[in-house]
Amino acid sequence: MLHDLRAFIELLRREHEIVTIDAAIDPHLEAAEIHRRVIAESGPALLFTKIKGAAFPLVTNLFGTQKRMQLAFGPKPEQLVRQAAALPHTLMPPSLSKLWSHRSLLLDLAKVGLKNHRSAAVTAVIDTPPQLGRLPLLTTWQEDGGPFVTLPLVYTEDPNTGIHNLGMYRLQRFDDTTTGMHCQIGKGGGFHLQAAQALGKRLPVNVHIGGPPALILSAIAPLPENVPELLLASLVMGGKLSMAHNPLGPLPVISNAEFVLVGEVDPVERRAEGPFGDHYGYYSLQHDYPVFRCRGMLRRADAICTATVVGKPKQEDFYLGDYLQQLLAPLFPVVMPAVSDLWSYGETGYHSLAAAVVKQRYKREAMASAFRILGEGQLSLTKFLLLTDQPRDLKDFRGLLEHILERADFRSDLYIFSNLSMDTLDYTGPQVNEGSKGCLLGVGAPIRELPGEFVGPLPAGLTAAQPFCRGCLLVSGDNYAAAKELPQLILKNSIFNGWPLIVLVDNVNEASSSVSNFLWTTFTRFEPAADIHARAQQIERNHVAYTPPILIDARMKPWYPKELECDDVTSQLVTRRWREYGISLPHA
Repeated sequence: MLHDLRAFIELLRREHEIVTIDAAIDPHLEAAEIHRRVIAESGPALLFTKIKGAAFPLVTNLFGTQKRMQLAFGPKPEQLVRQAAALPHTLMPPSLSKLWSHRSLLLDLAKVGLKNHRSAAVTAVIDTPPQLGRLPLLTTWQEDGGPFVTLPLVYTEDPNTGIHNLGMYRLQRFDDTTTGMHCQIGKGGGFHLQAAQALGKRLPVNVHIGGPPALILSAIAPLPENVPELLLASLVMGGKLSMAHNPLGPLPVISNAEFVLVGEVDPVERRAEGPFGDHYGYYSLQHDYPVFRCRGMLRRADAICTATVVGKPKQEDFYLGDYLQQLLAPLFPVVMPAVSDLWSYGETGYHSLAAAVVKQRYKREAMASAFRILGEGQLSLTKFLLLTDQPRDLKDFRGLLEHILERADFRSDLYIFSNLSMDTLDYTGPQVNEGSKGCLLGVGAPIRELPGEFVGPLPAGLTAAQPFCRGCLLVSGDNYAAAKELPQLILKNSIFNGWPLIVLVDNVNEASSSVSNFLWTTFTRFEPAADIHARAQQIERNHVAYTPPILIDARMKPWYPKELECDDVTSQLVTRRWREYGISLPHA
């Protein structure tokens, strides 16, 4: 059981999974580019001992490979969740013999919880004022608004019920005592802030940095509202999570954190935060967000700061997100009995695309599951949902898409829901937090044969065409600004008869180079209500019936934020200094 960060670091050392960098590194762009090059090569975790201008060392890329994920968490949490999910069936009706046969599991579950201690390692040093400028906070992309805490473990309590939440909301450092707090819609910390505002009170906040690896995992877990993240952390750790008295504020602290920033958020005060290069692979733009006012900092005497770098998938958060899905997968049928399997695609930033295997025991039952999924916690931010009623490997996206396209009757099986909320970081909608959702069913027996080869010629306005899979054709041509009406021109052309789905992109070669690139290019660059087109549309019983081909316009639009790219100056600096870092990579 890994009780704290340093235990994990020592384990990584024994496994030769971490490199110590003693060269002086600039937290402004340089450290992030080192991290990106290392994770692109499935390289080690990085411990920077000399971050310029900072008083503490910094560790990044702790979770950037499958091996390190297994070192951090092991197989036990998945086994526990799977066994616990089966308890309602295996223990009913209850009997002494059944309880005895499950004694090992029940003993493990009895270890889950919190344990209070009078003292804690994290309270060894108390800094008032906090001097946040001493922390090694990274600026990761050239147009970022400043340095950010990128792995903050933000602890709040509901001012009405006392139920806690542990979330991860990036913090932009404004000065030595204040940061932004990027609470997005649908997040527990934001709900607590709303409750405080209704009461006319400030919200106490503890921002933890570092600690057991399970804390980072639980802070980003898509748990139902009011399910405590600290209990998940305890389960993953395999023992009770240690809490302690906070000498600077009313909220308890997690004993084995490296730092705790203690302060409060005024629910009314706002300040411009951002831009920030986010996990979709684009910049999230500058908006007004709550302000965290830090009154003091608790820390270990030899504290180590943690950070990550996000950007175009796959980054470190991808490994955490996929592990969480595997960990929680056995619970989906418990919470949603008609859902057999569910997967969100990290290549799209997770919220842009999900797929599910559901039961279809009567006509249109699959849509009941669709509404259930789209109403569940953070799954409610899903932009596009694919459903089938037959067992499929949802991670095999090409196979899944072919399966659905063989079966989808677009007159009845494609739904577009307009005027809804959308993920804060998705800028494809008409304005921030607003947009639409789509749902496509592929249930029952096949109704069409899918083409696998495109035979030209290409019509005017198009420059390339390439099948992604059977039934789905990628095409590219004039950009959006020059040819807004290109989708209609494509759909009118009989050369595309037989292709149920066409995806219009800016560069076919890039989008077709891998499944990951297809998913990222397609699903991060369209909004269902604005960018899904059909050869014909007809209103039938207040439902839009679509006649294929269906076309998704996934070209970059003029109002979309920029795609993230490392600037030339930083790239050249890191290339020039690479030998100083002492990192051995195959292609560095």
